[in-house]
Amino acid sequence: MRSPPTWPPTTWWPLRWSTRTAACSGPSPSTTCSTTCCPPTGASGSRERSPAVSETRRAERLDTPTAAHRQLVRRPSYNSDAFGVFAEQFARFMGTATFLLWMTVFVAIWIGWNALAPGEARWDDYPYIFLTLMLSLQASYAAPLILLAQNRQEARDRVIAEQDRQADARAHADMEFLAREVASLRMSVGEMATRDYLRSELKSLLAELDERAELRAEHRTEADRARGATSHGDGADGRSPGTA
Repeated sequence: MRSPPTWPPTTWWPLRWSTRTAACSGPSPSTTCSTTCCPPTGASGSRERSPAVSETRRAERLDTPTAAHRQLVRRPSYNSDAFGVFAEQFARFMGTATFLLWMTVFVAIWIGWNALAPGEARWDDYPYIFLTLMLSLQASYAAPLILLAQNRQEARDRVIAEQDRQADARAHADMEFLAREVASLRMSVGEMATRDYLRSELKSLLAELDERAELRAEHRTEADRARGATSHGDGADGRSPGTA
């Protein structure tokens, strides 16, 4: 037979206790520990900012002007318009037959002298490295000058195109105004009386006046006849009693 269970049980299970995070509180008078979990408050807890941090935060502000830095080497100043005019003149000269002719003569003289002159008088033997260097420098300077001249010409073309567009817009508006005026004039001319219309109207008025004149003449004739008949009847009646 089994023995009845005993109380309390002999086997104990570990209990799972829930952990709670205690809120931070100030030091109590009973505690002797000098460190607490709460940050110190008041004037004693404030920290002074270092000068480097203050300067950095001042530099980040947009309402504070930045300090001007002095340049050790001063930048050269030049007139952009004058330089642009020079670039255009140079590019225009390079695009002419005169430049090509003088360039051909120069290269031919250079090569001929260094090929046919005595050895002591030559300064650039074959393969003419110094001539190649000069032509390379010329090409390296000519390309930016030509590009600058093209940019200025493009800017002028843009301005001219804008002016042409505005002139075309004004001309289009003027043409529309003139077209409306011509249409209104056509409508007005269509409503105006022509010479044939006036003649027909005058003829109809004359015919109407003639008809009225004829009617008046007929009415007068009938009235005269009626008066004559009445007067003749009155005269006959007056003679008959006297004769009787």
